Amino acid sequence: MCRRCPRLVAWRERVARDKRAAFADEDYWGRGVPSFGDPEAAILVVGLAPAAHGANRTGRMFTGDRSGDWLYRALYRAGLSNQAAGRYAADGLELRGVYVTAAVRCAPPGNKPTPEERRNCRPYLERELAQLGMVKVIVALGGFAFSQVLRIHRDRGVEIVRPAPRFGHGVEVALGKGTVLMGSYHPSQQNTFTGRLTESMFDAIWLRALELSELT
Repeated sequence: MCRRCPRLVAWRERVARDKRAAFADEDYWGRGVPSFGDPEAAILVVGLAPAAHGANRTGRMFTGDRSGDWLYRALYRAGLSNQAAGRYAADGLELRGVYVTAAVRCAPPGNKPTPEERRNCRPYLERELAQLGMVKVIVALGGFAFSQVLRIHRDRGVEIVRPAPRFGHGVEVALGKGTVLMGSYHPSQQNTFTGRLTESMFDAIWLRALELSELT
């Protein structure tokens, strides 16, 4: 179990101990959260980090919170999952052609990892990028994930168009060898409650990812 980031370790364990009243009877995961999905995925989804009372509670990425509700509903509508909700780790949810991960694996205070925490967690994402050899589309949920994926590919020597592409909803960046990075607003409440991200906008991302990945 990774303990490289003292601040994150203290926070994830404090949240797991103190709990939210609505989940007082549940055992929280309270550790780094593993990735989830199809090992032969053509679409890789990269989020920011586990939510304190979502994945940090359930032990599965984007599971048990409203962001996850949005993500798995959209994947279901696109035909990329077998059910429209992810409530807990053993609920039978299966993904087709999709793998879900995050730039940082432990819940950060205020959903804001530090640069050092991002660097400490980077090797996990790098290994996944190397091992998931069939990925054609990387969907980055939010600017943090978008920047981390670009940074990793630049450091690998991948030639990225200049000037450097800025994060935006629907932005596409060629990463070489037929792989495309797509930006999407994160399905967090601050985006979905304000209308910055609508379901039709989110659905358009997955339809485009299907087209680029040739899963259809």
